[in-house]
Amino acid sequence: MVTSSTHSSTHEKLSKIQQEFKAKKSRFNKFGNYNYRSSEDILEALKPMMKKYRVNFTTKEELLVPDPPMIKTTAQMVDYEANQMIESSAIVGVDMNSKGMSMPQKFGAASSYAKKYAYGNLLMIDDTADDDATNKHNSAPPKQEWSADFDL
Repeated sequence: MVTSSTHSSTHEKLSKIQQEFKAKKSRFNKFGNYNYRSSEDILEALKPMMKKYRVNFTTKEELLVPDPPMIKTTAQMVDYEANQMIESSAIVGVDMNSKGMSMPQKFGAASSYAKKYAYGNLLMIDDTADDDATNKHNSAPPKQEWSADFDL
């Protein structure tokens, strides 16, 4: 059984991580002419926090719907001291019509996108100020691609 103080401690750790978290926008989109952060940037920035707060961050993915493919990615913060986990998810569609990409690249791109937004939800990363979130790339939004911060 989990006591409320243990539960509170895990949430306090996440709150401190959310406040301290900084991830550089190390990627550049030539087409849109903006910098953005990737899921790899987020995970790299989390490594020092893992040791400091004695937590671990993990990711799990599952195929929700095969046709059209929908992937659910869940970002998890595991607090070993309290034996607790907090998680957040994002759901994306795989753009099967994406030209110039092999099948593994299509799934990999969707996976990276979902991971970025699952961690963004967990860590309260405000992407409204991120060019990656606001740039329209001079076209309509992609079809079958969306994210959510709730479990199905």
